[in-house]
Amino acid sequence: MDVKRLADYGTRIIDALGQVIVGKNDVLRQILMGILTDGHVLIEDYPGLAKTLMAESFSQIMDIRFSRIQFTPDLLPGDITGSNIYNQQTSRFEFREGPLFSNLVLADEINRATPKTQSALLEAMQEKQITVEGKRYGLQPPFIVIATQNPIEFEGTYPLPEAQLDRFIMKISIGYPSLEQELEILVKRRERKSDVVKLGPVVDSAILQQMQRTLEEIYVGPEVSRYMVDLVQSTRKNYQVQVGASPRGSLALLKLSRARAALERRDFVTPEDPKAVASMALCHRIILKPEFWVRGIKEAAVIEEILGSVPTPETIEKA
Repeated sequence: MDVKRLADYGTRIIDALGQVIVGKNDVLRQILMGILTDGHVLIEDYPGLAKTLMAESFSQIMDIRFSRIQFTPDLLPGDITGSNIYNQQTSRFEFREGPLFSNLVLADEINRATPKTQSALLEAMQEKQITVEGKRYGLQPPFIVIATQNPIEFEGTYPLPEAQLDRFIMKISIGYPSLEQELEILVKRRERKSDVVKLGPVVDSAILQQMQRTLEEIYVGPEVSRYMVDLVQSTRKNYQVQVGASPRGSLALLKLSRARAALERRDFVTPEDPKAVASMALCHRIILKPEFWVRGIKEAAVIEEILGSVPTPETIEKA
């Protein structure tokens, strides 16, 4: 698949989703970028902003298997991975797959579950497999986790451990709709005459995996690669940061920059691509020093400061 065809599919996907998700094409595009990189997406925002609807709509558009896990404080690791169940008819234990055996998994309100259950996702997200009682079970590609969480200031939540946050290629928010957009939501609901949303497929699993493989052919020059690494290295040296981004941050910049370039019909990455994706790729990978955190300094502001301080290389197109 060439880049132009990939971009055409991307446009069709966003247009189809836009029929249901009003005024959030930028957010849909960001999620699509994460899916194209074969990465996992963390959405943090207040309840009622269509986080669940977005995830399920993507699965319908891409005609892939979807499962939803509602994370609660009493959820156990075996509830999501599956477990061995004794079959009285055969007198043998049989493995029953849990909801992780899917293509797109919605981990809804992930920060309401205990750290023990949150950590059960780690192996699946990183290794694309799970281990139950010493036996490994592979997860069929594509395997994508879209997790949602409420702001940590809400009661009854458990912060995600840094190791798990690092597994998400991006962290984004949705934001409230404008007055006009909210009115349009009501209009579409009246026209639909149902809360249930059904979307026809635009691509299938095979085409999606072709789109993911196409990103590997996007050219990234040495100057742009150095720029990505400089940005990540700067998070480790910034006076406001206690723990900077890991090398996964550099890889996230690389993958998301390629996805952005492809959706803009380019087969090469420019410095503007890592600039555009830096906040969503790096904010959740840094930990601020306590004295800055208590003052209300946000990670996004630190990343913006770093973008302003690291010299941008000249735009060099593919030779």
